[in-house]
Amino acid sequence: MDVKIEQSWKEKLQGEFEKEYFKQLVAFAKQQYQTHNVYPPPSKIFSAFALCPFGSVKVVIIGQDPYHGYNQANGLAFSVSDEVTIPPSLTNIYKELKSDLGTQPPKTGNLERWAQQGVLLLNATLTVEANNPGSHQNKGWEEFTDSVIRVLSEEKENLVFILWGSYAQRKGEIIDPFKHHIIQSPHPSPFSADKGFFGSKPFSKTNYYLQANGIKPIKW
Repeated sequence: MDVKIEQSWKEKLQGEFEKEYFKQLVAFAKQQYQTHNVYPPPSKIFSAFALCPFGSVKVVIIGQDPYHGYNQANGLAFSVSDEVTIPPSLTNIYKELKSDLGTQPPKTGNLERWAQQGVLLLNATLTVEANNPGSHQNKGWEEFTDSVIRVLSEEKENLVFILWGSYAQRKGEIIDPFKHHIIQSPHPSPFSADKGFFGSKPFSKTNYYLQANGIKPIKW
């Protein structure tokens, strides 16, 4: 199957595109886009891969669903387009960023600048029906994104995986902890940020590990 995804990822994931589950997933997604309001726009489903080719990946942040509000999702986990109000979880991420590094957060919630430096912002599910969170779970996306995590874990070394919340932590069980650095904390959601996300210092920990391994740090 010919999937419009960045070329280096296409080569790494070609075997997935030929599997029956992925063909069923494509058929499901096409039908949903034809009959419902679905986010992100089709051209942005694979934006995380387009902005962060396989060879560029240094850090992986795992999210769950795309945002399901109007015009929010842009294909990057936790990110929204420039003109969109910054959502609560990202507001808390920015608070922790300021606390951790003293960095003044930007006024935009668009995280493309992270992706372009090698941060793969990977949602477990890459599409969602408008105002219906979780609506595209268990349709095949999770199997696909597991394969993304697996190929990164197996074929690269010294990556940092940032796993916020129990969902991401379960999904991260396929990561080889002897080859990569795993940072875990509660989710930045307002429901859980006070339970250990605040003060977890993921940004400084990431850069410390990267620099210790001779890798250029991220300008968060």
